[in-house]
Amino acid sequence: QVQALLGARRTCSRQAKMKYSTSVSSSRRKSRKAHFTAPSSARRKIMSSPLSTDLKSKHSVRAVPIRKDDEVTVVRGNYKGREGKVVQVYRKKWVIHIERITREKVNGATVNVGIDPSKVVITKLKIDKDRKALLERKSGGPEAGKGKFTEDEVKAMQDVD
Repeated sequence: QVQALLGARRTCSRQAKMKYSTSVSSSRRKSRKAHFTAPSSARRKIMSSPLSTDLKSKHSVRAVPIRKDDEVTVVRGNYKGREGKVVQVYRKKWVIHIERITREKVNGATVNVGIDPSKVVITKLKIDKDRKALLERKSGGPEAGKGKFTEDEVKAMQDVD
């Protein structure tokens, strides 16, 4: 009887959730495979970092994909509080290298320490035309072409009745 109750409890605890999209698998195995075999273009987006509070309010964007010359502050781990410029975005290893965050190997060589991009905050963005377009797009900036009618047309339609 006890095992029957345990078995019943086990099946009840895992309730089926409705999927939002039938074309996307909710399997943990498939999700992990897709993540770890993701192409470099997809890894760029996955390797995003949050913006600092002042950048967030300035651009009204929460996070952006990290790139080479951004300046960051580490917010978690052994190197918490350290600041520096991103030297390399190592997509193959899912890490970024930051200047002055290095360690010495046994043979005396200094190597960069890989930091997870989610554990840093971007304090200064390197902005070029593509980055500017990305920020404008994400913040929902000048929405020219959005919506069917302009404000003047809406007012004119209200006057018709």
